[in-house]
Amino acid sequence: MSTERGKVTVYYDGACPSCVKDRRSYERLAGRNGDDVVWVDITGKDNELRQCGIDPHKALTELHVKDESQRVFSELDAYIVLMSKVSVLKPLAWFIGLPVIRPLLSRFYHWQVNRRLRRDKRL
Repeated sequence: MSTERGKVTVYYDGACPSCVKDRRSYERLAGRNGDDVVWVDITGKDNELRQCGIDPHKALTELHVKDESQRVFSELDAYIVLMSKVSVLKPLAWFIGLPVIRPLLSRFYHWQVNRRLRRDKRL
């Protein structure tokens, strides 16, 4: 589960249909920039996640991204790192990082993820 030089690694829930759909949308928007992203399905990889310093429960409830410097970002910070790699998504990355928007979006994000996981009986 290591990151190649110059690439970011995205730890996503491959058992989540909307997460898989979001990945496809990102890849379509990213075009060639998508080659700089390594996608890792976290399903059943608790030990590997722990070796990377990622709590498996947190990985299930928050997106995690490891950047080129091996720093791990989670939740909205992970989205900002990922979106910043694609020029069309950079304004959105900036927007979600705004002090007024960030806490509201974070609350909504957690509500939505927890609702999905409870519905699927995974939480």
